[in-house]
Amino acid sequence: MTDLSAIRPARRGAAVAFDAGLRRHMLGIYNNMGLGLIVTGLVAMLIASTPALYQPIFGTPLKWVAMLAPLAFVFFFSFRIDRMTPASARTAFFAFAAVMGISLASIFLVFTGASIAQTFFIAASMFLGVSLWGYTTKRDLSRWSTFLFMGLIGVVIASLVNLFLASSALQFVVSLAGVLVFTGLTAWDTQRAKSDYLAYAGTQHADKLAIMGALSLYLNFVNLFQLLLTFFGQHKEA
Repeated sequence: MTDLSAIRPARRGAAVAFDAGLRRHMLGIYNNMGLGLIVTGLVAMLIASTPALYQPIFGTPLKWVAMLAPLAFVFFFSFRIDRMTPASARTAFFAFAAVMGISLASIFLVFTGASIAQTFFIAASMFLGVSLWGYTTKRDLSRWSTFLFMGLIGVVIASLVNLFLASSALQFVVSLAGVLVFTGLTAWDTQRAKSDYLAYAGTQHADKLAIMGALSLYLNFVNLFQLLLTFFGQHKEA
């Protein structure tokens, strides 16, 4: 006869160990994301405060390289992740964060410091609330994936078009749609990061998926922050 009194504590112990591993997994994702944001912010502020750095970049056609380099980096990262070790994937993530800092340096040249700080706080509050909901909800958010993916493509295409049109009306519409899309992606990517641990716990693949999870959430936050600047950013006086 099976001794249930021995099985039940073992199951409870396994469940406790699994929950602890999941918390470490998610904490690692948020830590990597947070460190990436710090790297981005430091690089952006360094360039924006150094004329010898920002003038050759944003005063010449190099600005297009600075603006489009992060997108190219994301594609490279996505295609190469399977061949990387967890350590090299983490290094590539922080290198990407530095490249993003170069691209975002222009924000400090255009908007006031107070409005940047205010927008960052609003974006952080929205991100944390939605990510927490994505982590705790029992609803399957993968049903949103097609809608969110199509919305993301639409936002990217419209943003690229508006680089040439410079339409304030189109920018407002794109920003509003983008806020909705990246808010939804934050919830979905948080739930997906949790599901990845359920599927790959204890494997090397789980470590690399944690880096990809940090990258996804990092991109959601950065894009949400930039789009919210349309509504809350105040331009510097010429």
